[in-house]
Amino acid sequence: MERRKFIRNTAASSSLLTLGGLSLNSCAAQAKKHITILHTNDVHSHIDAFPNDHADFPGLGGLARRAGLVDSIRKENPHTLLFDAGDIFQGTPYFNFYGGELEFKLMSMLNYDATTLGNHDFDNGLDGLLAQMPYAKFNFLSANYDFTNTDLNGFTQPYKIYYKDGVKIGVYGLGIQLHGLVTKKLYKETQYLDPFEMATDMETKLKEVEKCDLVICLSHLGYEYDFAEKPDDLKLAKKTKYTDLIIGGHTHTFLEKPTVVTNSTGREVLVNQVGCYGVNLGRIDFYFDNTGNSSHGYTIKV
Repeated sequence: MERRKFIRNTAASSSLLTLGGLSLNSCAAQAKKHITILHTNDVHSHIDAFPNDHADFPGLGGLARRAGLVDSIRKENPHTLLFDAGDIFQGTPYFNFYGGELEFKLMSMLNYDATTLGNHDFDNGLDGLLAQMPYAKFNFLSANYDFTNTDLNGFTQPYKIYYKDGVKIGVYGLGIQLHGLVTKKLYKETQYLDPFEMATDMETKLKEVEKCDLVICLSHLGYEYDFAEKPDDLKLAKKTKYTDLIIGGHTHTFLEKPTVVTNSTGREVLVNQVGCYGVNLGRIDFYFDNTGNSSHGYTIKV
């Protein structure tokens, strides 16, 4: 593990990126505060490491290695949050045999804080997803799926607020349009709401009403599409006002460092995604003081 533990450290890790206009709303302390955000996406039921002779990911991945890496980072900085951007399910026989139970149990053992829902998380239907939720000791965040007329009503929430070292962190979730990706009988009466509109609602509430110091979106929209009308993370970032970080999924996009996007107010937003199958772990470090915020981010091979 040592040879893979911390490599792919890019230029972003050696120079701080300043995100202008942010300051601590919920804490008046003078000391600089350090918040670490760890994240995965599109793990697709990959519990084991890839074999050493695998063509694309030789010897990489595996939940045991990720657990060790996450644990070491938490010891380095106890003010750490761990998120996933969806598509936890579907991809190995573990899902075929256990229906997601094992994935949720193991994520709970790693103390994930929250996930959003990906399209493949509906592969056993709403009933199949609901049956596994008791094994999940983390939050399911989804602002633009309306489950009111389904059995999943009340089992997700649009956003969640976390507190780390006096810093107030608001996190909301967005999912991709299920029509065309998932059979109707699997998602039933789930209503898809415009992700741009819901992002505006969520970030406004988290910043202006809840007074969050940091606003994060867990997105399963996809990193970028050529179609102007199809929502993606880069388009979302340009439209936002208060969101500081978009953690993405769905398109299996391997980024060595976050993409910096200028939002609707001229402020910089970070967009990150770490590929798929658990071979990488994303890390973003935010540094706060009473005058502003800076950050750096990179991808760690697992």
